[in-house]
Amino acid sequence: MGLFKRHQPEPETTAFDPAVYEPVIRSSICTGEKVACMRDRTTGKLQELMLIRSDEDLAVFCRRYHVRAEDVKTIY
Repeated sequence: MGLFKRHQPEPETTAFDPAVYEPVIRSSICTGEKVACMRDRTTGKLQELMLIRSDEDLAVFCRRYHVRAEDVKTIY
């Protein structure tokens, strides 16, 4: 365990076809935990991608997967 963090390169992202997948945030009603996901438009199956703890995390998600924050729906 060191005092200084090393710069971590951003992990490679998987390209998601916007015709097949839509970006959503799955939010827990009880705990308020939020997880950024891609939802299959035909089956509704979710693929969890990252934990959202702040607006900065949401900005990273949008930048990494090339989506706008306005396009991300919240589901419960």
